[in-house]
Amino acid sequence: MEDNIYAFSAKDIKGKETSLSKYKNKILLIVNTASKCGFTKQYSGLEELYKKYKNKGFFVLGFPCNQFGGQEPGDEEEIMKFCSINYNVTFPMFSKINVNGKNEHPLYGYLKKSKPGLAGTERIKWNFTKFLIDKNGTAVKRFASKDKPEELEKEITDLL
Repeated sequence: MEDNIYAFSAKDIKGKETSLSKYKNKILLIVNTASKCGFTKQYSGLEELYKKYKNKGFFVLGFPCNQFGGQEPGDEEEIMKFCSINYNVTFPMFSKINVNGKNEHPLYGYLKKSKPGLAGTERIKWNFTKFLIDKNGTAVKRFASKDKPEELEKEITDLL
């Protein structure tokens, strides 16, 4: 198993393959997102954290996912438009991925093994599951969908 996220790459929201090594020495919050979810309003809190700490080396990375109740039905252009118009999202967004199952993105395979959820389950249970990544690219904590971005501020600043 890989020991950090820098071995992985993903397509950004515009389809460009992006190595996550681009984020070396940065603190990251990796989130599987959806536009039609009860937790969608968390985009606001994620954007606020990003704006507040981006100059100190903090990034939110959004990974849209349609595996939970079909809550991210749009294509990449629709997703970005929705995020921009409704939440003024400026943090990096990536192309839609699967976070569970045989077609899961390898990054999520790594994250789930590194930081399992309650009772040791690796499976992502819903949209807006969050993984906090340290400056070495190591997953240090997993947060549930219900954990609001603003509640994570102290843990983020402790790593900065």
